[in-house]
Amino acid sequence: MQLTRPAPAPAGPTTGQAGPAVVVTDLRRRHGDVEAVRGISFEVHPGEVFALLGVNGAGKTSALEVLEGLAPAAGGTVRVLGADPLADRAAVRPHLGVLLQSSGLPSDLTVRETVALWAATLTAPRSVEEALAQVGLTDRAGLRVRSLSGGERRRLDLTLALLGSPRVIVLDEPTTGLDPESRRTVWTLVRQRVADGAAVVLTTHHLEEAEELADRIAVMRAGRIVLSGTAAEIAATQPATVRFTLPAGAPPLPDVPGATVVSAAPRVELHTRALQPVLVRLLAWADAHGLVLGGLQARAASLEQAFLAVADGADPS
Repeated sequence: MQLTRPAPAPAGPTTGQAGPAVVVTDLRRRHGDVEAVRGISFEVHPGEVFALLGVNGAGKTSALEVLEGLAPAAGGTVRVLGADPLADRAAVRPHLGVLLQSSGLPSDLTVRETVALWAATLTAPRSVEEALAQVGLTDRAGLRVRSLSGGERRRLDLTLALLGSPRVIVLDEPTTGLDPESRRTVWTLVRQRVADGAAVVLTTHHLEEAEELADRIAVMRAGRIVLSGTAAEIAATQPATVRFTLPAGAPPLPDVPGATVVSAAPRVELHTRALQPVLVRLLAWADAHGLVLGGLQARAASLEQAFLAVADGADPS
């Protein structure tokens, strides 16, 4: 008699894992004939924030929808806590908190009713009152959702995403429409969850937000990751900038090794990857000629500079 090996049980989320909470390998996503995501790979560990940056249409949300279990991949694999977020959705969903760009909450329910309804779908939610207090919505609890401002509705969306204390949190533009104070409240909540061991993947158009929150950043363009690393590592792909105005009658600029002249007298702009030596040479030259370099500015390269270079199609190297 031939014995038949039983089919393996579907993979589910692992507990107490030491490895990555999220593993994306050569992910591809299509919308009809358009390849929106073209083979991206990254990992996110527990207690880490990973930010995906890019202009509109770069493929960020398309990638997140696969991670959230809302869409199939056209190629590659995505694993959340060791499981496929689409095929093993029932097992993954209790451990996954998702904040979409637009939630579409029922507008006739009150804020408290909305949170209570969502809590009823979770295994171990935080209390409704605690959740509302954390995002400053206690005094709005009796209002219908349709009466909330855009920023208040965004805070309600975040409340629902964090209500079940998820181990993996996906935030798509979490602070859109928020004022600076509310934005910092959101940052504090995210940091608290990360300190508790959650892995966070976020997209944002606020580069300051990425610098404040993200341990690592990937910049996408046309469906691909073209830059990745810490904010400092990404900024370092671009040159520093020195700007000043020469006074009338000043002698020609000296040759400054390591600097590229972008514009000459009277308004001078130099680019360099050796900022301190270039400044020393310039200041020594100005001092020797008794010159005052008007409006002197020396700016190290920034994440914004690198982001804009990628958006403009420049070679990130």
